Amino acid sequence: MANEDYLEAIHRIMLQHPEPGSVRSVDVAELLGVSKASVNKALTTLKDRGLVEQSRYGRVTLTREGQEYAQLLWDCHRMLRHFLIEDLGVDPETADDEACRMEHALSRDTMARWRDYLAHEHGEPDAQ
Repeated sequence: MANEDYLEAIHRIMLQHPEPGSVRSVDVAELLGVSKASVNKALTTLKDRGLVEQSRYGRVTLTREGQEYAQLLWDCHRMLRHFLIEDLGVDPETADDEACRMEHALSRDTMARWRDYLAHEHGEPDAQ
């Protein structure tokens, strides 16, 4: 679960700053509110799983598999957040927190099916 948060954070940073194509671990630490040591520990696990690569200068990039999985996580987060706010009337801050927790409990298949269902029923969720 926590490693998925790191993967999603790397993806989100890359979306905000796509030009360099890599992310500094300090940026991930800032976004998640964790220590750089925590980021480095997670990066080791993500590297071992073949989801990220890290240069000798410490910059991190997602592998193809990492990019696909991170995109699925981010899409799921946005979808859940949108559903909670728009369909259930949950306040945005609570919806964001709960979407983050919920996305880790769903299988990849369930995430994809729910995303497709909501896209069909309501149109694509917003990018917030």
